[in-house]
Amino acid sequence: MSIAAVVFDLDGVIIDSEEVWEEVRRGYVAEFGRSFLPDSQDRMMGMSTGEWSSHLAEEVGVPRIPAQVADDVLGRMAARYRDDLPLIEGSVEAVRRIASHFPVALASSSARILIDQVLATAGLTDVFQVTLSTEEVLRGKPHPDVYLTAAEKLGLAPAVCAAVEDSSNGLRSAAAAGLAVVAVPHGIYPPAPDALAMASLVVPRLSELTVEAIDRLR
Repeated sequence: MSIAAVVFDLDGVIIDSEEVWEEVRRGYVAEFGRSFLPDSQDRMMGMSTGEWSSHLAEEVGVPRIPAQVADDVLGRMAARYRDDLPLIEGSVEAVRRIASHFPVALASSSARILIDQVLATAGLTDVFQVTLSTEEVLRGKPHPDVYLTAAEKLGLAPAVCAAVEDSSNGLRSAAAAGLAVVAVPHGIYPPAPDALAMASLVVPRLSELTVEAIDRLR
């Protein structure tokens, strides 16, 4: 059974935003005299907006309701992206190259407002047949919801789709949905060994992912 479509993650695959997210959220909680829990950063990678904002409010202790936390942090992230979008070198070209051979979708934990801004700034809006935020499904990563919905919107079975992911939660999400998994491990935030083991293919960066390698996944 050959691969018929490719579903990309955004943060850590197309844009190198994980450090920006960490800097913005750590700075935000520090304004309230709070600090991340030891596992906050790892846990929030892949969480939906509602999930990470609840974590900051209810577990880290930011004295605001989750909706206010989300609005505050997303506003700061949008401002950072407007000033300097952290595109990973070669990622836009890689997406376009792969999209010339396969239908492509995006399954991201970022909020819709950030997804739309990134794609518009990168000139990729018209490349993707489907774009999804985990805000738009019931559960965020590592649950399979966003990948199952992406495959459904593409009109394809998950088994004939490939996912390109970097984080532990993203890899687990794609694997749980039944997609063929391509891992692009982040150098600073590498996935856990058990999550990386779910990948059928590991490449050091998106620019090195070839159409031929995708064809060999199934």
